[in-house]
Amino acid sequence: MLTHAEENYLKVIYHLSQTEDQGISTNAIAQKIDTKASSVTDMIKKLKEKDLITHEKYQGVFITQLGMYTAKMIIRKHRLWEVFLVDKLHFNWDEVHDVAEELEHIKSEKLINALDAFLGFPKEDPHGDPIPNAKGEIPYREKELLTETEENNNYMCVGVKDTSVAFLQYLDRQKIALGSTFMVLKHENFDHSVTILFQENELTLSKVVAQNLFVKKI
Repeated sequence: MLTHAEENYLKVIYHLSQTEDQGISTNAIAQKIDTKASSVTDMIKKLKEKDLITHEKYQGVFITQLGMYTAKMIIRKHRLWEVFLVDKLHFNWDEVHDVAEELEHIKSEKLINALDAFLGFPKEDPHGDPIPNAKGEIPYREKELLTETEENNNYMCVGVKDTSVAFLQYLDRQKIALGSTFMVLKHENFDHSVTILFQENELTLSKVVAQNLFVKKI
C-alpha cells in the first residue's frame, strides 16, 4: 500500500520518464512537485525500498516495471474519474482535475473496474489523454501538435497538452473543444502563430496555444 504522497511522486516520475531517456534528476522531480530536493531524496529512498524505482548516485532515478504498472493504475483511476465527473455529473472539463486528484487515491480495484464498465470502457479522458486498461495497456492514438501541421489541410482537435484551468477556459471562450474541426491556413514565421479557418471565420492562435493543442489530420 502506498501513501498519497508516494503515489503522487511515482506518477510524476512516470510522466518524466516518458520524455527522458537518461536518469531523472532529483531537481527535475522537485520542480514538478514544487518542493525541496531534500524532500525528494527522502521519498526516493521509500520508493526504492518498494522496488518501484532504482536510483544510483550521479545516475538519476529510473522507474521499474512494477513502478510503471503502479503509476499507470493511478493514472487509470484519475482519468476514469474525470470521465465520470464530466459525462455523469456534468462538470466542465476545467473543473475535474483537482477532484480527480483526490479520487485517484481510492484503493479499491473492484470499484475502478466497475466504474470502467459503467462508463462503457472509455479510451480517453475529457482532455483527450488515453486511459490505461486494467492490464496497464495504453491505447495509441494518432496526434500531432498544431505547431507541426501543414497549411491548407483539415484537422480535428483530439487533445490538450496543457490542462490548466486558464488554458481550458480560453479554449471554451474560443469554442474549441475535442472534436472541433478546422483548416490550417497559415503558419506565421515571425511569431509562430497559426491562423485557422474555424466555423467559417479566420482565427489566429498564438504559439503558446498552438503548441498545447493536439490535432489529427482528417
